[in-house]
This record gives sequence, C-alpha cells and structure tokens, in this order.
Amino acid sequence: MFTGDRSGDWLFASLYRTGYANQPTAVAAGDGLELTGIRLVASVRCAPPGNAPTADEKATCAHWLDRDLTLTVASETGLDTIMALGGIAWEAVLKTARRLGWEVPRPKPKFGHAAEVMLPRPDGGAVRLVGCYHVSPHNTSTGRLTQPMLDDVLRSL
Repeated sequence: MFTGDRSGDWLFASLYRTGYANQPTAVAAGDGLELTGIRLVASVRCAPPGNAPTADEKATCAHWLDRDLTLTVASETGLDTIMALGGIAWEAVLKTARRLGWEVPRPKPKFGHAAEVMLPRPDGGAVRLVGCYHVSPHNTSTGRLTQPMLDDVLRSL
C-alpha cells in the first residue's frame, strides 16, 4: 500500500524520519523496507475511480478491517493507537469499533488533523484514535498537510 507513488513517498519518508521505517522509500515489494512498531491497514482495499470509494466499496471491504483490528488487538504486541489517514479512514475505524463492541463517544467524534479520541474496548483496554490529513498529492501539494505536520502526528503515537 502506497508503494511507488507520491503518497507513499511522503508517508515512508516520514515513517523513516520518525523511527518507524528502516529506509525513507518504498518502491516495490522486496525493496528492503521494514516497519517497526507500526502496521499499515486499509479501510478500502482497491483504488476506486477518482479516489472516492462508494458506500458499497466501503461496505464490501469492512469485514477486512474488522478482522485486522480484531487480530491486532489479540496479538502479542496488542494495539493501543490507530492513526487514521483521512476522513474515510476515521469513519471506517469508528464504524468498525462499534461493530466490535468498542465504545464510541456520542456525539460521534469529528475527524481533524491531530484530533484524538479514546475508544474503550469490552476487555477493559482502550485504543486511541488519532486523525491525520491523508498523504494524497492534493493535500501535500496545496500545503494542507506539510512534512512537519505529518511527522508531529507520527511522533505523538
């Protein structure tokens, strides 16, 4: 995911600067990139036309996010923080959290860059959800998201 495109250039360079990646680029599978302490998961698993997934596409992919979060919570390392890249990811995490029985505050937390909310789980643990503007070329070329902004959110994790 993000490998070999402009969004990936931004994301992997920031992951490297903040200590989550062993190199600043990812150009292809098997290029040596290793991530430590972080995992990338998609809420929509295809690149839809116009980069705007429909409600049907989001619903079709939802079970994958449910499974990813369930397995990650149950893993040896656990899950304590999710960084949502963009509003679509933020909404997907909140919907998944509800499906998994996690507590989602009401009114529903609004997405924003560096917005945070705690999502208590039924097992007594909690997951912190942190928002970040998406690394899309539209956001990065307009200055809506800058490299320092992305690095700051990653450092907060």
